[in-house]
Amino acid sequence: MDMSAADPVRDELLKNSQQFRELVNQHEEHEKRLSELQHLSFPSDEEQSEETALKRQKLAIKDEIYAMMHHAQAGH
Repeated sequence: MDMSAADPVRDELLKNSQQFRELVNQHEEHEKRLSELQHLSFPSDEEQSEETALKRQKLAIKDEIYAMMHHAQAGH
């Protein structure tokens, strides 16, 4: 998720919602770990499974982040 672009709804949620901040942090942590895994020349079966699971989790978190943003935007 590109957090560098200005987005007033996202910025407001980051400021006022602990849950939103936690989701964003989880998303960033998953992104870091996925990057580590993708740079492995010969990942083990466990690492490949971890990569698949992290991709699914990251997507679910992203969906939740965007749902919160949509809900916040609709409320304004």
